[in-house]
Amino acid sequence: MPEIPAVSRRLLLGGTLATGASLAAGIGSAGSATAAPLAAASAASAATEASAATPARRPGQKSMINVPFEAYKTVRVGVIGLGNRGSGMTTGWSVVPGCVVTAVCDIRADRAKRTADQLVAKGKPRPAEFGGSADSYAEMLKRDDIDLVYIATPWEFHYEQGKAALLAAKHVVVELPIATELRELWDLVDTSERTRKNLMLAENCNYGRNELAMLKAAHEGLFGDITNGHGGYLHDLRALLFSNTYYTDSWRRLWHTRSTASFYAMHGLAPIAAAMDINRGDRMTTLKATATAPKGLADYRERFVPRSHPSWNETYINGDLVTCAIETAKGRTVRAEHDVSSPRPYSRINSIAGTRGIFEDYAGTSTTGGRIYVEPDHGGHSWRDFDTYRKEFDHWLWKKIGDDAANNGGHGGMDYVLQWRTVQTMRAGLVPDIDVYDSAVWCAPVPLSVMSLANKGRPVAIPDFTRGGWVNLRSGLDSRMTEMPPVS
Repeated sequence: MPEIPAVSRRLLLGGTLATGASLAAGIGSAGSATAAPLAAASAASAATEASAATPARRPGQKSMINVPFEAYKTVRVGVIGLGNRGSGMTTGWSVVPGCVVTAVCDIRADRAKRTADQLVAKGKPRPAEFGGSADSYAEMLKRDDIDLVYIATPWEFHYEQGKAALLAAKHVVVELPIATELRELWDLVDTSERTRKNLMLAENCNYGRNELAMLKAAHEGLFGDITNGHGGYLHDLRALLFSNTYYTDSWRRLWHTRSTASFYAMHGLAPIAAAMDINRGDRMTTLKATATAPKGLADYRERFVPRSHPSWNETYINGDLVTCAIETAKGRTVRAEHDVSSPRPYSRINSIAGTRGIFEDYAGTSTTGGRIYVEPDHGGHSWRDFDTYRKEFDHWLWKKIGDDAANNGGHGGMDYVLQWRTVQTMRAGLVPDIDVYDSAVWCAPVPLSVMSLANKGRPVAIPDFTRGGWVNLRSGLDSRMTEMPPVS
């Protein structure tokens, strides 16, 4: 049975939330009154029609919804990609109880050796090393002492390596995005369904303390009926993009010369989608994209980058701010933004609103960084700090391992929470919090934003990667507390 959040004390004051019964009756489904204008918009462009197509399952292929991991005594991890992100996360995997890194791989063999040396220096077993060629990862995948493959290579390799890991009978965790093309997203869904192996996006921001507290508060009715959300990735990366060493072969800057996509909005989109029960009672149906002119990187180059730098041969086409306006089957809206080319403080926005109130992150003066306004607790049109509400709605994961996360994980501890929870679900034989369908739809704005922008901002249909399974309420990141099996 799906886990349905308990009714909160605030709902008892006179309001009700939509339930699974309303969904069963067809309220807010894809067949609602919103379907007619969406169908008209769909007919407006061939791209929209193509994005809406749902390929049939092959004979014997079955859904991965609610499919648990097989239980593992120890989770053995193989890592592909040992740059800035991969090397740091490798250390994180190695310190999670019940987990061991058995193999590491990078196209640069010296990185594999360096990472192995670092693990040994920390008292961990030495992993097998692979590297030196573009297909070294394929050799690593032949090993039978790997249960989970973690992929942290440049974006263009995620699909190929993720699919190869599934076909090698491994579970997979992939850094953002899992793929950059619609056909690739569908293929990863289908490959997961055929191999019966789980693939999940390494969406560490979903495990942030504020994000999980916001999720719990939303599901317990603090904000009433959720109507809209706003998230994104706003991060001034200009200095790093023009660094000669930070992004190997300048791979990330080069994406700005070849694509108009919203590359990374899932950092803010995914927590909003989780709070809205996307794929768990609601689904995203259409996306419209807008973009500002691509001026930021060229302006930064003009002011700070010497003429001898190879970037002077580049032309940037990715808009500084790409905004995706997303609609859901239940009539909700989400605004997802991406901007790494402008001078600004870091923000993932992280805001949710409903009939009873609103939460906004990266906006308050409290130690949490968040602010809130909810009825009947507040009045006078004045924001309040999020502090007391985060204490009230603190997720069990942070209550249980918050101290360990602070000592072991990057990004404020959310990296470690992601890794600990992944290992725990595997060792306990549980259903993953984030499944292949979540991963696919959160990454769909990458190709869909390109389609919409090419059609002058017209809406494009968002595929239903669940093939109808989204209508059923089920738990996800709003998990109940479970214990890590003992480590022998």
